[in-house]
Amino acid sequence: MFKELCCRFCIFGISFMIRKTLPAEKEVEWKEEERERMVFGQVVIGPPGSGKTTYCNGMSQFLQLIGRKVAVINLDPANDMLPYECAVNIEELIKLSDVMMEHSLGPNGGLVYCMDYLEKNIDWLESKLKPLLKDHYLLFDFPGQVELFFLHSNAKRVIEKLVKKLNLRLTAVHLIDSHLCSDPGKYISALLLSLSTMLHLELPHINVLSKIDLIESYGKLAFNLDFYTDVQDLSYLQHHLDQDPRSAKYRKLTKELCNVIEDYSLVNFTTLDIQDKESVGNLVKLIDKSNGYIFAGMEPSAVEFSKIAIAPVDWDYYRVAAVQEKYMKDDDNDDN
Repeated sequence: MFKELCCRFCIFGISFMIRKTLPAEKEVEWKEEERERMVFGQVVIGPPGSGKTTYCNGMSQFLQLIGRKVAVINLDPANDMLPYECAVNIEELIKLSDVMMEHSLGPNGGLVYCMDYLEKNIDWLESKLKPLLKDHYLLFDFPGQVELFFLHSNAKRVIEKLVKKLNLRLTAVHLIDSHLCSDPGKYISALLLSLSTMLHLELPHINVLSKIDLIESYGKLAFNLDFYTDVQDLSYLQHHLDQDPRSAKYRKLTKELCNVIEDYSLVNFTTLDIQDKESVGNLVKLIDKSNGYIFAGMEPSAVEFSKIAIAPVDWDYYRVAAVQEKYMKDDDNDDN
């Protein structure tokens, strides 16, 4: 609560300084220039099977319904069955099947080659994006292979070049399949992946437990949903890990990994059911705050910025509690 209030006063102060430092005639000119060159969007990432393509399809439909012009950019050369109409498709530049055949590579090696090729031909992507910059909101659908972001930094450099050259304001939306919460070991792995991605990409970042409507499809959760979304004391997971002989063998390693996650204290999750408009709407609010979209059409004044600062807070506790009530079984009801 204190940290949030501090952030709000900072926003108020910055907007007041802008007002004071700009002459009246320059202020209008600055406002128009900023509006013209502000381009917002999302970088959609996550492990294979986490629902990135389905997310892009559902998110684009939702954003169009609320009045935004949306362009989806497919940068996954392995995704040849797209449910959405993409404005830019990497397959126009390079195809994974051709790379695998020509260079005798497997799927992962082929994806690394494709992303490296895209980085070297970044001018092609820029030329495709420039016609969209005036009035479109951008959704980038990236491949899910982890090595593209860590062992190789091609994907990161592609994003950096686009942000720098086209002045994009992007938020990384990292999808994690919610059913991983039912397995303590997989949940800790997901936390490590999320933390590593946040530190590596250096973008405003939102971690999402996707497919929340299927959260208990692989077993009942050991704790309430807020334990997993808020990433609370991970030592409570140790008892459940010890019940698996394979996990008990690496007890000390697991404990140290949990300490790393808690020491950084950066990871938390929001939830998403892509078929629920309220769930998608809550996520859009978070994304718009993180990349500054909510400020794009405002007057650069302390009064306008303060409207956001004093807006009612949608407390995470009540939102998560509502999600749990909707999608998770109640032990009391099961006993009756």
